[in-house]
Amino acid sequence: MSYKPPRRPQFFYTTAPLPCPYLPGRTERKVVTEIAGPDAEPLHDRLSRAGFRRSHNIAYAPVCPGCNACVPIRIPVATFTPDRSLRKVLKANIGVEGHDVAARATAEQYQLFQHYQRARHGDGDMATMSFYDYRAMVEDTPIDTFLVEFRDEDERLVGVCLTDRLGDGLSAVYSFFAPGLEKRSLGTFTILWLIERARQHGLPHVYLGYWVQESRKMAYKARFRPSEILVSGTWREMPPEIGHGPA
Repeated sequence: MSYKPPRRPQFFYTTAPLPCPYLPGRTERKVVTEIAGPDAEPLHDRLSRAGFRRSHNIAYAPVCPGCNACVPIRIPVATFTPDRSLRKVLKANIGVEGHDVAARATAEQYQLFQHYQRARHGDGDMATMSFYDYRAMVEDTPIDTFLVEFRDEDERLVGVCLTDRLGDGLSAVYSFFAPGLEKRSLGTFTILWLIERARQHGLPHVYLGYWVQESRKMAYKARFRPSEILVSGTWREMPPEIGHGPA
């Protein structure tokens, strides 16, 4: 009879209060836990279904006192159909192709990352990330992670999406794009691409992280219908009368 060591207990910690990155004047706190060891994949799957997100080898979820603005959201692939506005985005990107590549940082990606941060988030912490910081964000992962590189008709890199592969879907961890191509709505196109890739692989969901209705940066996620939100521990279809936050 072989010896099976006992499962390592999973510890959760609460972070100190920090300014909320989405809603001015509010305070953010998170519950965090480490993803590591031989059970990293199934643990990450369970935590994702419970509304957690991943950064490096840490999973986190908001536990902000008096605020529940951050709502986990995912797309049910089987029932999703792009509406007229989303079909326009697909048409605008006919010449853009996505390619799965290994989760390895390159100088080309980092240059695009820098341009994106300076144009869109110049006052944020990520704008000062070095190449080694960027490489850690991409490569420091205990689970099945890959990058999607988006290239235009001239093979120019115009977008990148760091993506986790889950047991029940794909999870968009972080995306960035070439500034000056706003008419192409590359962020929206990336989600549409992930939905199609999940469908091809028979995966039922695409996880989009947190939807924040009051935040202009995050409200766009409600464009994808039908979508599911996590309410009191249960995934439910987002009612049609909600989700129309700031444009």
